[in-house]
Amino acid sequence: MQNVEKQRYGRAQKASKQRQLSQFVLPLLEQVSQQQQHQALIGLNFGRLLSPSSLQNIAQSGHTLKQYDPFFAADNQLLSSQYDFVCCYRVFEHFRSPNKEWRLLSNLVKPEGWLAINTPLLADLAQFSKWHYKNNPTHVSFYQQATFEFLASISDFELIFASKDLILMQKASESDIKRSLI
Repeated sequence: MQNVEKQRYGRAQKASKQRQLSQFVLPLLEQVSQQQQHQALIGLNFGRLLSPSSLQNIAQSGHTLKQYDPFFAADNQLLSSQYDFVCCYRVFEHFRSPNKEWRLLSNLVKPEGWLAINTPLLADLAQFSKWHYKNNPTHVSFYQQATFEFLASISDFELIFASKDLILMQKASESDIKRSLI
């Protein structure tokens, strides 16, 4: 299965897929930059790689975007830092251990930082058998809006916006007050 995933991921580096990823990351960076107090942001693009030209545009705007991809840029040192924002474009559906991945991603985001997720949401569970997205053999985890509402309710994140395929979550600031994980 890992070879199938790597082949499919390799195809995701094509120009049309790069354009979609860039159209996700660049506006996100602008929006997060407006929300944050400090000017230069350091982010992590988790699970896919942006093109060098997109990275150059980000650097020219004064921000830094590091990239982690399990197949093409598996720098595990990046997973021991925290970031102002972490973006995941069409990667959640590939998680074989979503709870483990959620914990990792949660730890990568600084207090008051952002987690931006783009993944198709299943709107109607009764329609799962007809949902085309499940037919991709590398798509092994599926989500509904309620999934992210639940994750926000038991974590240090506030669900800021959820529409069609976009989920924005902001991590709470550090404080002595903690939510109960009942």
